[in-house]
Amino acid sequence: MDVRGLWVGFFLFCSFLIGGFCDQEGFLSISCGGTTSYVDSLNISWVTDGEYVSTGNISSSSSVPIRVFPDSQGRKCYRLPVNNVSSSVLVRAQFQYKNYDGLGKPPAFSVSLGTAITSTINLTANDPWTEEFVWPVSKDTLSFCLLAIPDGGSPVISSLEVRPLPQGAYASGMEDFPNKSLRKSYRINCGYPNGSLRYPLDPYDRIWGADQNFTPYHVSAGFKIQRRFSLSSIKEDPPAPVLHTARVLARRKVLTYNLPLDSLGDYYIVLYFAGILPVSPSFDVVINGDVVQSNYTVKLSEVGALYFTRKEIKSLNITLKSISYYPQVNAIEVYKIVDIPSEASSTTVSALQVIQQSTGLDLGWQDDPCSPSPWDHIGCEGSIVTSLELSDINLRSMSPTFGDLLDLKTLDLHNTSLTGEIQNLGSLQQLENLNLSFNQLTSFGSELENLVSLKILDLKNNSIQGIVPDSLGELVDLYLLNLENNKLQGTLPQSLNKETLEIRASGNLCLSFSTMTCNDFSSNPSIETPQVTIFPKKKHTGPNHVAIIAGAAAGAILALLFISLTAFLLIKKKRTEVTYVSRAATEMRNWNAAKVFSYKEIKASTNNFKEVIGRGSFGSVYLGKLPDGKLVAVKVRFDKSQLGVDSFINEVYLLSRIRHQNLVCLEGFCQESKQQILVYEYLPGGSLTDHLYGANSKKTSLSWIRRLKIAVDAAKGLDYLHNGNEPRIIHRDVKCSNILLDKEMNAKVCDFGLSKQITQADATHVTTVVKGTAGYLDPEYYSTQQLTEKSDVYSFGVVLLELICGREPLSHSGTPDSFNLVLWAKPYLQAGAFEIVDESIMGTFEVESVRKAALIAVRSVDRDASQRPTIAEVLAELKEAYSIQLSYLASCEYSN
Repeated sequence: MDVRGLWVGFFLFCSFLIGGFCDQEGFLSISCGGTTSYVDSLNISWVTDGEYVSTGNISSSSSVPIRVFPDSQGRKCYRLPVNNVSSSVLVRAQFQYKNYDGLGKPPAFSVSLGTAITSTINLTANDPWTEEFVWPVSKDTLSFCLLAIPDGGSPVISSLEVRPLPQGAYASGMEDFPNKSLRKSYRINCGYPNGSLRYPLDPYDRIWGADQNFTPYHVSAGFKIQRRFSLSSIKEDPPAPVLHTARVLARRKVLTYNLPLDSLGDYYIVLYFAGILPVSPSFDVVINGDVVQSNYTVKLSEVGALYFTRKEIKSLNITLKSISYYPQVNAIEVYKIVDIPSEASSTTVSALQVIQQSTGLDLGWQDDPCSPSPWDHIGCEGSIVTSLELSDINLRSMSPTFGDLLDLKTLDLHNTSLTGEIQNLGSLQQLENLNLSFNQLTSFGSELENLVSLKILDLKNNSIQGIVPDSLGELVDLYLLNLENNKLQGTLPQSLNKETLEIRASGNLCLSFSTMTCNDFSSNPSIETPQVTIFPKKKHTGPNHVAIIAGAAAGAILALLFISLTAFLLIKKKRTEVTYVSRAATEMRNWNAAKVFSYKEIKASTNNFKEVIGRGSFGSVYLGKLPDGKLVAVKVRFDKSQLGVDSFINEVYLLSRIRHQNLVCLEGFCQESKQQILVYEYLPGGSLTDHLYGANSKKTSLSWIRRLKIAVDAAKGLDYLHNGNEPRIIHRDVKCSNILLDKEMNAKVCDFGLSKQITQADATHVTTVVKGTAGYLDPEYYSTQQLTEKSDVYSFGVVLLELICGREPLSHSGTPDSFNLVLWAKPYLQAGAFEIVDESIMGTFEVESVRKAALIAVRSVDRDASQRPTIAEVLAELKEAYSIQLSYLASCEYSN
């Protein structure tokens, strides 16, 4: 038998031997467009693709199964499960046309893995076409997508394979290329003459091609096949049959491989050497004329590998120059280095998916919104979502989810059936273009002034009422304000009267910079705007004095009647308001509740509203001092946040009944002169936000024991709201700025203006318009609008994470995955990794105390509300954490 016959016999034996040990764990072999599962000649199991793709057609006219994607819009993706997260997988795909449609027009299209466009397939050049990639895995699902190109035809695919690779493989020498994948150019089994070699000889099912297309003379070391090698130093774990052959140049001292490359780029090269000869050759390794390794020696019975990267090359020459004996190489792998674009922020992705859900439509939003190509309706700059255009979709409301899209520069929600006030956009400080036209919005809301980068604000064709807020004039970059066809009236703020700003205001009741033009209408909005008709002048021969006198008299009588009627209506309205408020005040006194203040008293106590100590969506808060010297916080609702008289009295009634040491106490109220004012006790310690993140003058270093005490106090307050009286109360806006501190640093929960009462009958949930603050809002609440007490628990869980980590719920610093505190902190805290604890308290806490607080915080922010604890359970765990920390501090003092 000749040497070749010995080789064939040996490999058949190896195939039988290794096949018994290869169980294909982690293998996924998909027959794209196939209708039945089967096992091939290599004993590899193949499955149909219906479980992994949701679009495309199956071609029945092709000799092999093919899936075709005739709709060229968007990504056509397979979602591939992978098991070895944090390692790498081999992904191999085959594409065939074979004139399945009889048109003789092979398609061209792009292919992507994850966020990277990895290659372009041109079936005119090769049919079939095979692509293979080494992909670093960081998630348990990998997207493999086909993307149409202009005039390229319909993308097609016939098979898709995923194979696990050894831990750490194909990473050596890649330090200068972080976050990259590899696209195979060559995988050569040097010196092997009998075609390709793969599974089961290679348990990872890499396909090693023979090198008979390369001219150097080869020697087959068949007589050395029994030699055993130690491969522990080579993470790629090349199969022994590949190492048992080598390309050896016996008569010359220079061995060269010229390997054409299909495009200019960066490349990764791996050379394998095994000591199968009874000598130890030494040689220099030269790549494209550069000596990259001097005097490399292949030692008997040992295996080695060399790793190189070459930047910006378009051809590859690998030369081994002998120093002693003959140059030798056993295998070569060459890969093009493919950049993997960064993924969009997980906060952004989560927010967009919730928005898609709220539309009730399948917008095709899967995987990353920006890469490899932007989703429909989405615009990106790199991995950052900068525009969202959802016109002509029935949104109905702007949920707080929009506030999580912190990088938006353009937001177009025109003709989306929006109603009520403009809300939940205050955090979008990069926003430049906001289009809310052709909706049914009725109020400006209070957040537009926060959009400091705004350049264009289009509100035409809504039903916005009242006056234009002066705060719009503070938007220094605003150059177009379109208010056409609303129900606005009154004088435009002088702050908007500037040359750099174009204002379009036609189609409103009365809107002007002139105080004379609109005063009559703004003072009594119940009077309809006069309709003026202009008639053409008639010619006449002389003055008609009688007609003039009669007309003047009639005009004077009409004017007198008009003024009298207006005065009568105003006096009647004033008396009605006074009567109603007086009756309400009497009722309040009968409740033995909060004091009723006159507007005059309020002005006196605040020194004519001199010192502002806070602002919110309701208006401003002023420092006041009552005649007895007691300091108070005076909350003045601004016009658009005012409630009806009934609703306001009901709110005061609710607040006046709440008395708890950890809830801010209502001192009184004022409903007078079109003013709605609430007077609270004043807490000089400021808010928890001030102490965690305030300016240097306000920020303090809170110890861990102090943070726990604040958390326990706030939990006590919420527990009272949830369980202390009937009807129970859901706060709806729990956050650090609504936790205030007195001079002894005791904490009290404030701001029940968004509270919702629930009776026992409604104890499971209440359907309500979503209210709250971005970053704190329960994701289940804003996706279902089903409000429960667990929504407060979620928000309080975010507060606990802030106390532990010392950072805000939404941040623009760090990597995109760290923008959202909940998504960033949960994995660390669940794993007991406390390196993310606020550095200002590091080394001062008992680990078990932090662990208890961290675990209850993580449970509180579970996306599934049913898995969250009650506030009473949260309070119990926090008390235990507090007790543990107290004992720890006592023992420290004792030991000192």
